[in-house]
Amino acid sequence: MGKIKKKGTTGQAKNFITRTQAVRKLQISLPDFRRLCIYKGIYPREPRSKKKASKTSTPSTTFYYTKDIQYLLHEPILNKFRDHKALAKKIARSLGRGEVGDAARLEKTGRPRISLDHVIKERYPTFVDALRDLDDALSLLFLFANLSSTPTVPPKTIALCQRLCSEFQHYLIVTHSLRKSFISIKGIYYQATIQGQDILWLVPHKFVQRVTGDVDFRIMGTFVDFYTTLLGFVNYRLYTTIGLVYPPKFNTNSDDKGGELDAFSLEGSGIATLASIEGQTNAHFGTEQEEAPTAENSDAQRHADAIARSTTADGNNEPDDQVMEDEPPTDTIDEFEVHGEGADILDQPRQSDTEAATLFAPYSFFLSRETPRQPLELLLRAFGCKRIAWDEVLGDGAFTHDEFDPSITHQVVDRPPVIQDEIPIDGDREDSDAVSQPVRRGRMPGRTYIQPQWVWDCINGGKLLRPDLYAPGTTMPPHLSPWVKPSKNTYDPTVPLAEQENSEDEREVEEASSSMEENGNEALAEPNENAGDLDDHGMDVADLDFASEDEDFDGFDSDAAKDMETTEATDEGMEHQRQLEAEAAGIPYTASSTKPTEAGKKAARKRKDDEEELERRKMMMPKKKRKLYEKMAYSNKATDDEAKRLRGKRRRLEKA
Repeated sequence: MGKIKKKGTTGQAKNFITRTQAVRKLQISLPDFRRLCIYKGIYPREPRSKKKASKTSTPSTTFYYTKDIQYLLHEPILNKFRDHKALAKKIARSLGRGEVGDAARLEKTGRPRISLDHVIKERYPTFVDALRDLDDALSLLFLFANLSSTPTVPPKTIALCQRLCSEFQHYLIVTHSLRKSFISIKGIYYQATIQGQDILWLVPHKFVQRVTGDVDFRIMGTFVDFYTTLLGFVNYRLYTTIGLVYPPKFNTNSDDKGGELDAFSLEGSGIATLASIEGQTNAHFGTEQEEAPTAENSDAQRHADAIARSTTADGNNEPDDQVMEDEPPTDTIDEFEVHGEGADILDQPRQSDTEAATLFAPYSFFLSRETPRQPLELLLRAFGCKRIAWDEVLGDGAFTHDEFDPSITHQVVDRPPVIQDEIPIDGDREDSDAVSQPVRRGRMPGRTYIQPQWVWDCINGGKLLRPDLYAPGTTMPPHLSPWVKPSKNTYDPTVPLAEQENSEDEREVEEASSSMEENGNEALAEPNENAGDLDDHGMDVADLDFASEDEDFDGFDSDAAKDMETTEATDEGMEHQRQLEAEAAGIPYTASSTKPTEAGKKAARKRKDDEEELERRKMMMPKKKRKLYEKMAYSNKATDDEAKRLRGKRRRLEKA
């Protein structure tokens, strides 16, 4: 006879432990247990059967792995928690004795310092692991950097978050690692590529944040403590990798004047290296293209002549392999082209570092006082712009505060354009000198005025877009997320509507337009057709003698009446269906008594046959596969209906 197993020693009852049992086993309080779990990355688990995992009849809601709690028994932070508990007892004893000075001294000097360096090394064995977990850290730290100080959020925490975030932004500017950005209601999304890892984080808008009481800042403060340590390690590694001194020097006076990024000064051997690289890049895109084309053009012309001779001699259009091998390499990135309808859309090659570093390099920008300075400064500097000016009220750090500096090529404005006639031009003076002076608050000749969205769209598109589409006061193109790629059978706002409409949409548009034309013609023809059938009082007398013609009519039989009622009900149902389809497609519906065309009848018969064939095929499928097919068809129909609704909405806007 085998040994009888004791209940609760195997299976899920052994693998899981409740939160109350874990707190008792670690001999700490519940808040300290929460902090320890956040630091170590241990989260609650959901067993398959709570009834089997719980050793008592009371239903427990929170479970942890037993191995995780066993792992926490040897954590050095536990000793710090116990020391803090002992210190609290000493302070309470001193206050009970009336020794206030001793209590203050114990609280100031005896508080244990908790270090999380070993936790960072344990949770992230490699630097790539730390970069992969940097999304949430940056989002939370940027959030706390924009908060106002409260009793729950001390100023020291806010200052630390601001410093770490600014240091990380300086690395993005120096290395040109920023790739995409998107403005949403929540805030501004940024994506950077660092050592092959895509990092996406959210920065809230520069508004006054209202701190509500339903947020537990003790839990969030624990995450902030952990993430500040993590970002400090990451910034140190990033700076030392490119040869910069960490931490960078911080100018308090510049920060008090609103310098922000300009308050930090970078030092190290990497600055000279990066400057030389940028100089070579500018020369490659500037002077070298003007001086070197002669040699390159002569080589290209020689190759073209060889190809032409070979084509004429052989009678075909295929060049020799030897000539193709001698072609000089180019810096352009090949793109994947879609061949055939319905083919998969492959991700295009990413933008190179050289292109990102020189997108705004030749230009100088001026930021008006109503524009968001912080995100624009980060984006422009990260994509090569070296000369950024702004209004004096936005803070320190601009290369000039003069809006009428002739070296400025682009000005970012976010207010309606000012009419030139309404601007005073020194009316008291009538001499020619007053007229020749530049008009204040007017437009500078030769300068490009654009709205802030132009910067984001240029970055996401990887090229400079037309500035006239983003001129002040104009309706700009839609600002779309760069991470949402249109798939098959979905609505794409960047593609013309005619290219997205299918046969069903075209048929509905044609039917609606034909019905509107016919109804209009009937409305115009009705007064002329019935003009001769009216009496002196305007009454129709053509069909008044209908009783004499139908005196011998005995009524319909029952079968004919039923058929007529069925036909009328069918016509009403079809009329209602057409009305719903026209409403969904965004087409104005008008009742029409015209008969459908022969092509419409054939299309309706074909659709009916296809539906019957589909139903027959579904009947032959197993139940499991049929259910799966119905789910797929339901989701596809929902996608098609949404795309159809958006196309109808766009059609109405274009017609308006």
